[in-house]
Amino acid sequence: MTIRERYLQAYDEQLRTDAETPGALRVTCLGPLRLATFPGGLGFVTHRDLSDSAAHSVPGLVTGAIEQFLADPEIDKILWKLRQHDRNPGLAEALMQQGFSPGNEEAIMVGPLEGLCTGVPEPAGVALRRVASEADVRAACAMADEAFGEPTDSRTADAMVDRLARKDGMELWVAEADGRIVSSGRLEPVPDSDFAGIWGGATLRAYRGRGIYRALTAARARSAIAQGKTLAHSESTEFSRPILEQSGLIRISTNTPYWRK
Repeated sequence: MTIRERYLQAYDEQLRTDAETPGALRVTCLGPLRLATFPGGLGFVTHRDLSDSAAHSVPGLVTGAIEQFLADPEIDKILWKLRQHDRNPGLAEALMQQGFSPGNEEAIMVGPLEGLCTGVPEPAGVALRRVASEADVRAACAMADEAFGEPTDSRTADAMVDRLARKDGMELWVAEADGRIVSSGRLEPVPDSDFAGIWGGATLRAYRGRGIYRALTAARARSAIAQGKTLAHSESTEFSRPILEQSGLIRISTNTPYWRK
């Protein structure tokens, strides 16, 4: 078994089902589907292979999931993840027929946490810290919206404040420079597993290329190692993937997010 195959096996055994929805308000099942409701009006669908279901039943699963979410007036967007290594015959076509649109493909990255901490200098003039106060959380969320070119959505910050108040293990880390937050990201240690997730990395355009994201990732990795975790996982864009590859993570599969808004 290759390293990639071992990591993929660990990913499927330890990071599917409950491990995908730690911040959900509620989770229900519809056949092989897990339907999770998150703060901020997000409905999320995840599953393993659908190959045991006849292809003609897949459109029915999509319709059923949409109907269940639409019954909740607070849900205004649905995210359905398709992983390259799962067998989902006819699913992409069924989603697009029901108004979903595919987003940019993301690389599923896995590797040793230790590699994320090795030889990473702290950029000059930049302070890294873990935050939990409401003011810091809202500033970090507003910065992330700005970094991604999105309008500020107070519901994202509301959900993050609520999540941190529940003390479920999630950590929010920021980098500060020139008197403001310029980068942020979450750490999601996965209970009863070897893994911690590196999520939500965002850096303002003017501060990219200075090693800030890498330093922020190293800080999160050190926190995860202190909690006994050994492996990192992340779903990475074309911008963050090379940074993680330089630190020893490898792409084990890809994920394509399908959105219905």
